[in-house]
Amino acid sequence: MELLFISLQSSSSPGMINMIFLALMFGVLYFFFFRPQMRKQKDQTKFMTELEKGSEVVTSSGIIGKITKVEDNIVQLQVDTKTFIRVTKGAISKEMTESLGKES
Repeated sequence: MELLFISLQSSSSPGMINMIFLALMFGVLYFFFFRPQMRKQKDQTKFMTELEKGSEVVTSSGIIGKITKVEDNIVQLQVDTKTFIRVTKGAISKEMTESLGKES
């Protein structure tokens, strides 16, 4: 009985096992949640910097238009004949040709 008690005391402490488990959980969270989100944000930022005149885009509210003018943070869209709206670059969610290709 005494030998069993001594061997239980000398084994690794439960605190160390909990710390390893916690570190493992943080690793899983990083690789499955944070890393893909950072990649998606990087791709969106790259997309916004590469906006150019003549591209057909979709805004986050669903408005489809053709870019006629690109300023620092503002984009002018032609949504119909002689109908233009100005939106921020952040309001543009994706390029129209990309969204049509993914739905098919």
